[in-house]
Amino acid sequence: MGGFLDTYLLLCVDLILFYCSSPSLCSVSSSLLSSCKLRRKFHLNEMHKPGDVVLGGLFEVHYTSVFPEWTFTSEPQQPSCKGFDTLGFRHAMTMAFAIDEINKNSNLLHNVTLGYSLYDNCGALIVGFSGALSLASGQEDEFLLQDNCLGTTPVLGIVGDHYSTFSIAISNVLGLYKIPIVSYFATCSCLSDRQRFPSFFRTIPSDAFQVHAMIQILKHFGWTWVGLLVSDDDYGLHVAQSFQSDLAQSGGGCLAYLEVLPWDSDPRELKRIVYLIKTSTARVVIVFAHEIHMIQLMEEVVQQNVTSQQWIASEAWTSAAVLQTPRLMPYLNGTLGIAIRRGEIPGLREFLLQIRPDQNYNSSYGNSMVSQFWEFTFQCRFAPPPAGWIEAGGALCTGQEDTGNVESEFFDLSNLRPEYNVYKAVYAFAYALDSILKCEPGRGPFDRHSCATLQTLEPWQLVHYLQKVNFTTSFGDQVSFDENGDASPIYDVMNWQWLPDGKIKVQNVGEVKKSPFKGEELTLHEDKIFWNFESKEPPRSVCSESCPPGTRMARKKGEPVCCFDCVPCSEGKISNKTDSMKCTSCPEDFWSSPRRDHCVPKKTEFLSYHEPLGICLTTASLLGTFICAVVLGIFTHHRSTPIVRANNSELSFLLLVSLKLCFLCSLLFIGRPRLWTCQLRHAAFGISFVLCVSCILVKTMVVLAVFKASKPGGGAILKWFGAVQQRGTVFALTCIQAAICTAWLVSSSTALHKNTEYHNDKIVYECEFGSTVGFAVLLGYIGFLAILSFLLAFLARNLPDNFNEAKLITFSMLIFCAVWVAFVPAYVNSPGKYADAVEVFAILASSFGLLVALFGPKCYIILLRPEKNTKKAIMSREKSKS
Repeated sequence: MGGFLDTYLLLCVDLILFYCSSPSLCSVSSSLLSSCKLRRKFHLNEMHKPGDVVLGGLFEVHYTSVFPEWTFTSEPQQPSCKGFDTLGFRHAMTMAFAIDEINKNSNLLHNVTLGYSLYDNCGALIVGFSGALSLASGQEDEFLLQDNCLGTTPVLGIVGDHYSTFSIAISNVLGLYKIPIVSYFATCSCLSDRQRFPSFFRTIPSDAFQVHAMIQILKHFGWTWVGLLVSDDDYGLHVAQSFQSDLAQSGGGCLAYLEVLPWDSDPRELKRIVYLIKTSTARVVIVFAHEIHMIQLMEEVVQQNVTSQQWIASEAWTSAAVLQTPRLMPYLNGTLGIAIRRGEIPGLREFLLQIRPDQNYNSSYGNSMVSQFWEFTFQCRFAPPPAGWIEAGGALCTGQEDTGNVESEFFDLSNLRPEYNVYKAVYAFAYALDSILKCEPGRGPFDRHSCATLQTLEPWQLVHYLQKVNFTTSFGDQVSFDENGDASPIYDVMNWQWLPDGKIKVQNVGEVKKSPFKGEELTLHEDKIFWNFESKEPPRSVCSESCPPGTRMARKKGEPVCCFDCVPCSEGKISNKTDSMKCTSCPEDFWSSPRRDHCVPKKTEFLSYHEPLGICLTTASLLGTFICAVVLGIFTHHRSTPIVRANNSELSFLLLVSLKLCFLCSLLFIGRPRLWTCQLRHAAFGISFVLCVSCILVKTMVVLAVFKASKPGGGAILKWFGAVQQRGTVFALTCIQAAICTAWLVSSSTALHKNTEYHNDKIVYECEFGSTVGFAVLLGYIGFLAILSFLLAFLARNLPDNFNEAKLITFSMLIFCAVWVAFVPAYVNSPGKYADAVEVFAILASSFGLLVALFGPKCYIILLRPEKNTKKAIMSREKSKS
């Protein structure tokens, strides 16, 4: 690249030496000079046709050249161009055909004949730059100046050049004078800079869109780990920068490596690059380079036998026939490539078949391209041969050889791509010039609505009309330029296929285009794509395999973002899609599934009717309720017997009812808690037990009162323990508990609580007390009455056995107090549903204790010892036996 830069700088200096070669480039007063002389004339491979308006063209008719060193002290020698490029010559002939077709079109450029001056760039910047300067300045030795030192250039516009680097160099200079250039193959995105290249247009999409198209293909097949090779020029280096930036922004993948292919085909560098391709885990290789670079690269690929790679071709070599050989196809078979939009040009084949060195073209130096094509095609030579352009030897050419019998890609017009862009570029100039001819005076776009004329046309005026061009080709494609001089972007997607019969087919398998409404669209016909792999399927090209749902990606330190580990989501978090960057927490009532790929409702825990513990407690509760009902039936049936009537039978019936309520209230603690059960359970429990203990307390007090009354002078005490007083006492004591419960619920109501502290994956349904003080007062009040009953019964324990129930009450209260004293620590230390189970157990245990202790002996006498169920037996005072 350094040699090119030196040559470029040398030519810029040389341009200054003949700055006055064209009147349009001259700013010297006519009083000082009456004419300008060329200081230097370039000897170039060229072809010309005269016309009223001449267009220039730059094409790669030869792809290598040997150019002697230029100095300012010696006359430059004729360059030696080698390697005839058949397709490059066809590009040039396409321009000649388009101009010939326009000249025959009576509806376009009426009464104006187009001509052309075509130059060969020989695949060298110095030659292409020389051709551009020759087109801008002409090759006449001397020019007469007008009085105002102004005039039109020898050519009004240039079609070309082929390479981006050449176009950049040429546009940097000719753009200063607004000479319009329409390239058919230069794709560098840098050329869209209107400030730097104000007169540059192109009929091929910018590399910026080609890069986007490549990324679309990568995304389509899921290729996130790819290698990128670029040529060491403006084309490749700008692509590399753009590709890295766009790939990172799109999140479509990462580059495993980025290598620059050397211009000088350094064997050691190529060997290193190919070895890197061979050892890399990336299975997809994207190459933005020219044919010559690919030829050098593939030679080394064959040497190292690098297979199992999916090659992605840029438009520069997608259709390169020179690479489609039996030696290279085992490696390049299945290549996907971005290709210039294919078009059809009716009449082009007939035009090409009519080319003859002796018709319209002569074998002199001025129109040497046709002669060179003839010599290359028929492997002959004209006598004498133009010095320096072909190798000596071979039969003499007659000029009458039959091109119809020649098998050459030159006549294969089934895949017109760059030619179609050349065709559109020429027509763009034609339509711009036609607009100038059709301009009505007074309605023009320039100062004071003036129009331009072909006789006095300034280059910047043609640039204005080119910017406004909008026409449709015979193939149906619309041609126009945006504000940056770029054409509407569209590419074909091609696939290389090596057929069983040995033929090579480059098949269209899709397209990618950009529309103002839908953006970038990729269309692929995957059933048409051939894959050069045993599976016949697209390869996998990733640094790390995708993380499945239930995991998240964790970057590997120091490596690209596409290289990562898959870390399982923690408990309670999920990822429900592939390649999740993070895990999301499940909602409050949900938990992660075992695979961590979706949220499931949390398991609920409460004292259920369906589990063994709940079934046992429910059975015990219903059994206690049933026993109470049976005892109540027995007492009702034997209500007139002395043992039932003794010690206020009414309190006994009320006590049985209260015990029944105690058994039933335990059911409120079983089953899924609801708000109403939470608020009712402790109120029912507290009131039921206070009613029960109040009855026992009153019975105990009655026993003591009767015993007191049996002593002399104690009869007056019985009037305080009549039936009304007993009922009133029970009612009053129960109302106090009801008032406590009401105050508790009103001030700090019990609420339903979903507890997740015990288990993260479970919801434990609990009833919060709301106020621990309220619950403590409720229990304390029951305990106070129970202890009071126990103390009174204890004081009456030595009374005659047959006279009272003091011992039974003492024993029952002892059981009751023991159960509830043990309940408090057990309840506090029991989590979740087990706290409810402890409370139910305490309710049932204390209820059964009271039921058995108070009513068991009486039922025994009623049912099994009826002889003791007499007034005499109850009232007799038997001596206790030790």
